[in-house]
Amino acid sequence: MATTLARIIKYGFQNFWRNGWLSTATVIIMALALVLFQGLLLFDVVTSSAVASIQEKIDVAVYFVQDAPEADILAIRDSLEAFPEIAEVRYVSRDEALAIFREKHEGEEFITQALDEVGENPLFGSLNVRTTDPKDYVVVEEFLAADQYQPLIAKISSQSQDNRDAIERLDRIISTLNKVGFVFTIFIALVAALVAFNTIRLAIYSNREEIGIMKLVGASNIFAKGPYIVSGILYGFIGAVLALILAAPAINLASPVFTRLIPELNVEAYFYDNLSTLFLYLLVAGVALGIGSSWIAIRRYLKI
Repeated sequence: MATTLARIIKYGFQNFWRNGWLSTATVIIMALALVLFQGLLLFDVVTSSAVASIQEKIDVAVYFVQDAPEADILAIRDSLEAFPEIAEVRYVSRDEALAIFREKHEGEEFITQALDEVGENPLFGSLNVRTTDPKDYVVVEEFLAADQYQPLIAKISSQSQDNRDAIERLDRIISTLNKVGFVFTIFIALVAALVAFNTIRLAIYSNREEIGIMKLVGASNIFAKGPYIVSGILYGFIGAVLALILAAPAINLASPVFTRLIPELNVEAYFYDNLSTLFLYLLVAGVALGIGSSWIAIRRYLKI
């Protein structure tokens, strides 16, 4: 059995090299399809990070009147934290707000002098509320609309509806791009499968006499068909390796651009940290494409 398998692999490699130019064209088309597939995987990571980054920056700021008791503010915070839709509620006291304001405007003498002339802290204590989903900000707004909280609240700074609309538009754009990318990837994959199919078909045609002799001397169907499956696996394997090699310099060039847009995301680090996983995805997709194309060609043209 081991000897038969070794011979099948040997003849598979021979078929691959014997049809050098066709094999090269097949591998290149296969690699292009896998590069697009890899691009879709990385695009999903980038868009997910972009949406998460936007959501992290969206919150509702609740400002309280200057004489609002801190105990009442903390009670409101605790009530909000009990909601499952709430991701975080951060309390900023008046003194902390003043310290943040001074630090932000450090070196601006006009503002510093104005604060000194006022003499007392003019800023409000506040709660910054962030939900797990922008659509859940309505829960915060409805809770704070209760009559017992109105004497405590100076103002609510909320652009939740505008933010929700912006995220929904972004989701629609991402969804459209994903669909276009998926369709284009399927198209290139079909082209790669067609090229692989024709390469195997030509290999079968050129080896038809050799196959006939093998059958006359008692070779099994597996022994006759196996080398073409091995060739299909080689197309997928080499295509996956080539796709990964082609992606690396593109990722290195694009990563700084994405980092400027989304500081929390490092595409280059993600690529290299998940290199083995990405290669596994590419390998499975490429080998499946190669084997599928080979099997169809064998079933159709190798009548034994």
